[in-house]
Amino acid sequence: MLSDAPKPFYHRLSHSLLSLALIIAGIYFGQDILVPLALSGLLAVLLRPVENWFIRLGMHKIIAIILAVMLAITVVAGVTFLLSVQLADFTDDLPRLKQSFNNVYRNVRRWVRQEYNVTYSRQEQYLKKAQAQTMESLQGTETLGLITGPLGTLLLMPFYVFLLLYYRTMLLNVLVALFAKQHYKRVREVLGQVKGIIQSYMVGLLIETAGVAALNAVGLLLLGIEYAILLSVVAAILNLIPYIGGLVATCMAVAVTLINHQDVGTLLGVLGVFLVVQLIDNNLLVPLIVASKVRVNALASIVGVLIGGALAGVAGMFLSIPAIAIMKVIFDRVEGLKPWGMLLGDETPDETRTGLFRLNRRRIRVKETKKPA
Repeated sequence: MLSDAPKPFYHRLSHSLLSLALIIAGIYFGQDILVPLALSGLLAVLLRPVENWFIRLGMHKIIAIILAVMLAITVVAGVTFLLSVQLADFTDDLPRLKQSFNNVYRNVRRWVRQEYNVTYSRQEQYLKKAQAQTMESLQGTETLGLITGPLGTLLLMPFYVFLLLYYRTMLLNVLVALFAKQHYKRVREVLGQVKGIIQSYMVGLLIETAGVAALNAVGLLLLGIEYAILLSVVAAILNLIPYIGGLVATCMAVAVTLINHQDVGTLLGVLGVFLVVQLIDNNLLVPLIVASKVRVNALASIVGVLIGGALAGVAGMFLSIPAIAIMKVIFDRVEGLKPWGMLLGDETPDETRTGLFRLNRRRIRVKETKKPA
């Protein structure tokens, strides 16, 4: 007869670790298919209210979905056009920028030789070695794959979004039917909460991105920085990658500014603008707009971003936070997985109230009060 006794801890832990390993392996080997599908799923959930609004206007479901997808494509095309205009100006100034970069490069080499006594020939050797290592790391990637991969993804994503919206009800019914009937109510509750979290996260992310771009643009325009709009929009897009994107955007903006403006005051001004915007973003925009719906602690976010980047590159970094939030919703409602939900959450219990350390403190007091006979 089968025993109803709970399984031992090592048995449950081994099953959890095995499932986690299989999921990670599946994501790594199937990222070319899974990552576009995941991004399309986020966009489909984001466009669901737009589709519903068109349906309430009396439009057919297919027409409503097509209009919602076309609206998203129009917004993306508008942002792309704005960036392309700035990039065209940037390309026209490439000869001047190259000359400025060469001047900065010579000044840096001269400073390195004076401060660290490294000869020009030795610096050339270091640069050639770093260049060779970079080329070796890129040899395993085919150029055609780099070009056709992102282009193919961009071309397929609108169709993915359309099909996910069209077959939404069928897919949800399939997910519910995978579980026993007594769990139907809980599964539907979890799916509803997951949908709410994704919608809130995506809308909050769009508002945060627009706010960061506007604040960066105002600061850079006041400083008279060239390509202020381009740098601001690119920095806001990079900021979508939690914790890491902001640092990369700041370094990029300072590097581009250094080519055009080599005075220390302007560089400090650009650095100050990005630092102030990051402070506003981390302490005002993110807590009020994004983090209010996605309750994930900073440690889990950073580790998740690094794991996502290792598995699926930049897209994996972007997908890491909503994926962790979805896992937390599921873990909190499955009895055997609640400790994992606690690990991902941002609730920090007070140790003086939990009583976890009271016994040890009492023992310490008893030992201190005892005197040798």
